[in-house]
Amino acid sequence: MLGFSAAMSLGVNQLKKKDYILIDDQPVIILETKHLKMQQRRPTVMTRYRNLLNGKVYENNFAQSDTFEEADVSKDEVKFLYVHRSQYWFSEPNNPSNRFELDAGTVGEQATFLKENTVVEALHWNGTVINISLPIKMEFTVVQAPPGLKGDTQSGGTKQVTLDTGAIINVPLFINEGERIIVNTETGEYSERAK
Repeated sequence: MLGFSAAMSLGVNQLKKKDYILIDDQPVIILETKHLKMQQRRPTVMTRYRNLLNGKVYENNFAQSDTFEEADVSKDEVKFLYVHRSQYWFSEPNNPSNRFELDAGTVGEQATFLKENTVVEALHWNGTVINISLPIKMEFTVVQAPPGLKGDTQSGGTKQVTLDTGAIINVPLFINEGERIIVNTETGEYSERAK
């Protein structure tokens, strides 16, 4: 793409989930915003966001007057190939010879949900792949689960299980080893049994 476009400025009240903005000259994705009204103080907006360069999630309160520059982030599909020595290897979906790598620090917590041959979105900023974005809901197999006790289906409690990627999450007590489940990769929470 030739030429430059003026970056758009967003007020803190305009921020919404999945917006890409710059904070401290680094691209971030907004995960959550919440308006806070504190007695005898100016209203603020609590924001959770993930830094796309280091994968870390931050929480910060911003004043109503704060503005942010939109980050010029573009996306395309790539396939996750494998991980070797904390390096995550990806390729174009139909061209496995065109590969690139991201380190574990960049991929961040979402690495626990990466499955080989899964198509994900690569995020580009300043002409470089800086991170990936997983589908929000993905299917996994429970490979290790403590046995449920009789009557567990009614109690509404949770237990920890291990998924086929090695991720450990909380699930309802009625989920057993070998079952396929859907997990929200943004929150790391159990969503439902796979159909």
